[in-house]
Amino acid sequence: MPATHEVTNQVPLPYGHDTAADPGLIEALHRAGAGWAEPELHELGRLAGSEQAGEWGRMANEHPPALRTHDRFGHRIDEVEFHPHWHDLMRTAVGHGLHGAPWRDDRPGAHTARAAKFYVWGQVEAGHICPITMTYAAVPALRATPALAEWLEPLLTTPEYDFGLREPHTKRGLIAGMSMTEKQGGSDVRTNTTAAVPNADGTYRLTGHKWFTSAPMSDLFLTLAQAPGGLSSFMLPRVLPDGSRNRILLQRLKDKLGNRSNASAEIEYDGAVGWLVGEEGRGVPTIIEMVNMTRMDCTLGAASGIRLGATRAVHHAVHRRAFGAALADQPLMRNVLADLVVESEAATAVAMRLATATDAALAGDGNEVLVRRLGLAVAKYWVCKRGPAHAAEALECLGGNGYVEESGMPRLYREAPLVSIWEGSGNVAALDALRAMAKRPETVQAFLGELALAAGADRRLDAAVARLRKELGDLSDLEYRTRRLVEAMALAFQGSLLVRYGSPAVADAFCASRLGGDHGGAFGTLPTGVDTGAIIERAMPVPG
Repeated sequence: MPATHEVTNQVPLPYGHDTAADPGLIEALHRAGAGWAEPELHELGRLAGSEQAGEWGRMANEHPPALRTHDRFGHRIDEVEFHPHWHDLMRTAVGHGLHGAPWRDDRPGAHTARAAKFYVWGQVEAGHICPITMTYAAVPALRATPALAEWLEPLLTTPEYDFGLREPHTKRGLIAGMSMTEKQGGSDVRTNTTAAVPNADGTYRLTGHKWFTSAPMSDLFLTLAQAPGGLSSFMLPRVLPDGSRNRILLQRLKDKLGNRSNASAEIEYDGAVGWLVGEEGRGVPTIIEMVNMTRMDCTLGAASGIRLGATRAVHHAVHRRAFGAALADQPLMRNVLADLVVESEAATAVAMRLATATDAALAGDGNEVLVRRLGLAVAKYWVCKRGPAHAAEALECLGGNGYVEESGMPRLYREAPLVSIWEGSGNVAALDALRAMAKRPETVQAFLGELALAAGADRRLDAAVARLRKELGDLSDLEYRTRRLVEAMALAFQGSLLVRYGSPAVADAFCASRLGGDHGGAFGTLPTGVDTGAIIERAMPVPG
């Protein structure tokens, strides 16, 4: 009898490749003098592209964390339970130094190397990257109080993942969380009401409710509270040095759109003990460097997701046939795929440029400090804003298969909006760019100087920069126009990097469509004459 169910024209699983085999990424790594990291990067990339790692990510999301506030006898325990594969993801990220290696590594390009690994490994699963980012960002904030840094930094940067609620000194490594947001303020942290009362021994007692605390299973938190001298920053360990549990009470876990593998909680500080970080009344300035690090990771995370969407769409189109030919050979689909890859290359270029600026800024390069200050706000706004639209188009390339959970594309789609909200949603990021320009006008000159490095290489880029200069000179209705201005800045920034360093085919397509105006409102509307083949080739998965 003939078979009633024969499977044909199905795409093979998107595994068995090296996610680090990304030309734009590798080129950026070497430009930063961090070529020494390439062997480890490919090792991590092969694991990231494996079916094993894909299964870790799937299971961690299908079995989200559970809160256990009390044990069976009624004792308060405030524990979060995770699927075992969550710990596999965390162990890998920590083992490769994504959480803190650059703070103990004096080789050139250490932050750029870490950014490349973050970008590669983030394509496996986005949720566990949240505590990894916060641990990385906590170190420069803690350095505002040298005694705290001496105590905690070695444990925050060691490549040892040691999960469990124990006194920090007894652990092989620590993870840090952030607990800033309150229900009445959101991004407006200056309205926080959590109170911090000094103790005789120099610590403080904190009392208040935090509306959104990332990674509540962390070993310690950085938080903001109102001390006698004003809004201040504090470090609160979950277990105190004497072994007793700090009065940090987990009230509930948030039921989120995405990022489901990662726990996010409402918590109560019920007279919790904290250590002052920096000076009283200087809470916001103290955490600024932490915010810079987390915003860089938001941009990197968006670029990582955009790259994943592009490679998954290309993989599907190469192996799927429709109307008598492979999807990837059909002109309109080639236009869509090429456009998705152009967006990916632009996102990667600017994210890695900011990582390089971080290395240079921390080494004392004053111009790079300025480029980073404004460039971070601009890129955080634009790259993170592009992620959801890109994920939707990449999902659509798979048709109905992409709408099914098994494809992994719905998870990518749900994750995409997070980094646009975290560390300040679109308006906050755009207004931060405006604030940087107002408070430090020299950032504008440094930013324009960065764009000038590509002057004369492409007439469309030159024209876009000229329009941007004119718009920067117009102060009327500036706040109302901020999004348009910041978008123009981001596009010029990306265009300048692609013209200087990118594939000629990608740079041409970007300048024609994003800067030259020869582009529709949707992905897949690149003008004729673009070398779609050369562009798509840059997102073809390379066997690992």
